Amino acid sequence: MPTLKRWLGSLAISAVFVLAGCSEGTESETQAQNVTSSHSQTNTSSEPASRDEPVTWRFGLEEITGSVQDAYAEEFKKRIEKSSDGTIRVEIYPYGTLGTSSKLTEIVREANVELAFASPGHLAKVIPEVGIFTLHFVLSDDNSINKQVLASDELHDLLSEPYGEKGLKLLGIIPEGEMVWTANKPLETLEDFRDFKMRTMTSPIVAQAYEAYGAHPAQMPYSEVYSGLQLKQIDGQVNPVFAIEEMSFHEVQDVMTMARHAQFISTVISNKTWYDSLPDQQKQWLNDVRERMVDFIYEKQAEYNDQRLEQIKNETDTEIVHLSDAQREPFREASMGVREIYIENTGERGRQLLDFITRRIDELGSGEQNTSEE
Repeated sequence: MPTLKRWLGSLAISAVFVLAGCSEGTESETQAQNVTSSHSQTNTSSEPASRDEPVTWRFGLEEITGSVQDAYAEEFKKRIEKSSDGTIRVEIYPYGTLGTSSKLTEIVREANVELAFASPGHLAKVIPEVGIFTLHFVLSDDNSINKQVLASDELHDLLSEPYGEKGLKLLGIIPEGEMVWTANKPLETLEDFRDFKMRTMTSPIVAQAYEAYGAHPAQMPYSEVYSGLQLKQIDGQVNPVFAIEEMSFHEVQDVMTMARHAQFISTVISNKTWYDSLPDQQKQWLNDVRERMVDFIYEKQAEYNDQRLEQIKNETDTEIVHLSDAQREPFREASMGVREIYIENTGERGRQLLDFITRRIDELGSGEQNTSEE
C-alpha cells in the first residue's frame, strides 16, 4: 500500500477522531446537554401544539453518517414523515453527537431522546438477556432464516419484559452484517488467538467469548479503535465489513478473516413511557413503518457490506481469508461454554431466549433442507 496514501488516510482519520472522539469527552457531553435543554423548547410531545407545528422525534445513532444505522434512520424518517403527512418530523443524530453508545441509551431512558439504536455489545451491561446476540455460532449462516427468527413476535415478546424493566421499548432487532476479524495475520486457529489483544465492546459476555478462544479482550471506544490499532495498543478488532471500510480499519490491519461466527445485531429502542403515551394513530404509523422496514434493512445491509468489500478488494492489498467449516469447528466448540455463562447471568429468561432461537433456527434450517431435497 503506498506510503503517501497510508499517511493521508491516517491524517484524515485523525481528523475524524477529533470530531467523533468527542463522544467520550466534554464537547459531546455539551452537545447532549444542548439537545436535552432544547427539549422544552421543541415540541416533542405526542400532540402538536398547533396545526402548523409538527411533533419532533429525535433518533440517536451509534454510527456515523453513511452507515447501516444511518440508512435505516433516513428511511424511517422518510416513511414516518410521509405517513404522518408532515405532522411528525424526525431529527437524526449521528454517532458522536450525543455521546457514547451507553450515554445514548441513558438519555433515551431519561426521555430526552425518543428513539435510538442500542447494540447488545454495550446494552447487555444493562439488560443481560440481550447478550444472546453477542454469543458465537447461535444464528444461522442463512439470513433468510435469521430474518424469520429475529422479526418474530415470539422473540420480541420474550425480550419485552427485560427491556420494559429498564424503561425501554424494543421496536426492532436489526442485522448489520457478519462480524469480521481484522489483524496483521490470518486468525485461522485457536492458537492464533493466544495472547492476542482483541478490541471488544463493553459487555462482559463479549469479552468472555474471546477469552474462550485464548485472547485478551480489550475494551475501547469505537472512536479510538483506529489509533489503538495504529499504536499497537490492540492487535485486532471485530466489526462488519461496512464498518471496517468506513472507519478505515483495513488501512492499519493486513488481514480480514471471515469466520461467520456471529452477526452484528443492534436494536431500535424508544422510551417506554413515551411509546405507551403515543396517540393511537401515531403508534400505528410507528408500528407499520418498523414492520415494513424489515425487508429494507436486510437488503440494505447486504448491499452496504458487499459494496464495501469490493472497495477494499479493489483499492487495497488487504488479504481476505475465509474459514472452512472444518476450520470453524474448533471455534464453535470453544464457544459452547460461554452459553452456560450467559444462562448463569440471565437465569430462566436467558435460557428461554437461547432455547427459542436455537430451536427455531434448527427447525427452519431443517425445513429449508427438506425443501431443497424434494
